[in-house]
Amino acid sequence: MKKPEALRHKLRRQWQNGKLREQRLLDHNAWPVTLPIGKPSPALISREISAVRKHIELWRKVTAGAIDWQLVNYRSTAEAVQLPLNWVLKSADEWIEAMADETIRQEYLLLSTILADVDPLFHSLLIHQRQQVLSREAEETIKACEVALLLESGCAEGKPLRTLSIAGCDSKFFERNRTLVGKLLEMRFGQQVIEQGLEHFLGALDESEHWLLVAPLEVGLLPFKQQRVRSSELAQTPLPGSHLLIVENERSLYQLPSLPNTIAILGAGLNLSWMQAAWISNKSIAYWGDIDTWGLSMLATARSYQVALTPLLMDEETFEYCNEEKAVAEPVTAGESTPSKLTEQEGALYQQLCQLDRGRLEQEFLPDDLVKNEITRWHSLA
Repeated sequence: MKKPEALRHKLRRQWQNGKLREQRLLDHNAWPVTLPIGKPSPALISREISAVRKHIELWRKVTAGAIDWQLVNYRSTAEAVQLPLNWVLKSADEWIEAMADETIRQEYLLLSTILADVDPLFHSLLIHQRQQVLSREAEETIKACEVALLLESGCAEGKPLRTLSIAGCDSKFFERNRTLVGKLLEMRFGQQVIEQGLEHFLGALDESEHWLLVAPLEVGLLPFKQQRVRSSELAQTPLPGSHLLIVENERSLYQLPSLPNTIAILGAGLNLSWMQAAWISNKSIAYWGDIDTWGLSMLATARSYQVALTPLLMDEETFEYCNEEKAVAEPVTAGESTPSKLTEQEGALYQQLCQLDRGRLEQEFLPDDLVKNEITRWHSLA
């Protein structure tokens, strides 16, 4: 016997489920939705009839959707009792009304406004990518969809993205909407957008000039202890050694052990397209990043360039070992959809992190001994 507020809470949780949200907003066959209320036991009817009356009164006040009232016979009552047995919702509008949550209602109105003005090709993505949608004005999201429909492979012809005048967008448009436009283009053109990188796919000049920190883990392997190198230059410059350790954050340099024939490249973050370089495929490669949705997304991107790489310290076991004291909230997730290049276990971890209040474990907070032992073990086996 469930109270209205208990089922409202259930409906709100369902809204947070990306797949369920997409199904109910896009598929008319998803309706109606019936939520069982349950009926009081004979013991409750005979001993606490006042509680049953209060329960009935609560459901009589519900105006969203339809309540399935049925007469139920009990031995302890002279007449059949009319009870609410099911809550039936027939549309997304009724779902929103039933939840009685102003934040969700505003989110639904925003989504409805956007979906009404953009190509249906993008509807599923926009419903899943809530953070991308909620973080900008509706007009900006609609403009991003319009731009994504006009872009083609190689269309930039060597010019910087900021100089492209498409659908009236300003020079800062791609800076503000880079991630969203990339995901929209992926809906049109598939994985090649991610695999090549946005600039490379569009044929645009890469102005980012991302600098990477190169550090040999064996003295004398390079003529320096550390040096910053442009990612575009690194892609064209084969490095010595047999092992390559790619690390998401520069600040983890102090955690790395000394290893023969090994070079570490740190601070790549999201800029991983340089990993396509042919010379890299001849190395034994490991990738180590944060255990959060962005870290796992970067791992998936790195694997799309070098399928044989070994992920280090980015599994559920490591997270469970350290999360009680070290895990923090991830301000914005990388999205509810699991990146395609993750393994089944990594994908399960990704979804777990999406649901946790503290779903981020930064790599520099892992115990030094654990880090050194795991990296050394990889080196000995590779």
